[in-house]
Amino acid sequence: MWVSYLVLGVTAGIASGFFGIGGGIILIPALLFIFGLTQYQAQGTTLAIMIPPIGLLAAMKYYAEGNVKLNIAVFICIGFFFGGLLGAHFVHKLPGPLVKKLFGVLLLFFSMKMIFGK
Repeated sequence: MWVSYLVLGVTAGIASGFFGIGGGIILIPALLFIFGLTQYQAQGTTLAIMIPPIGLLAAMKYYAEGNVKLNIAVFICIGFFFGGLLGAHFVHKLPGPLVKKLFGVLLLFFSMKMIFGK
């Protein structure tokens, strides 16, 4: 089973480095539909994955190419740090099936914007 998790991690890492996306776009649906985790488990596991510097090497490459705005990243990182705590606090006040639907709507919204937006 660990090989499947490793393959998922590599896939999410490639997509993250390639598209600049949060791995959750791949990780959460995969953990839900392939590995059978609950919405809460998928989200919590994905957050635990982000604790180590998983994007460090990709970020270093982008930085070497002049494509990292550190003055922006620092503040987003601080906001993400505290925002993640707030989100984790409030999500547990909602039923799991509703959270799953909200996540699906979020993905649908952004995918439609990417496909049909300017």
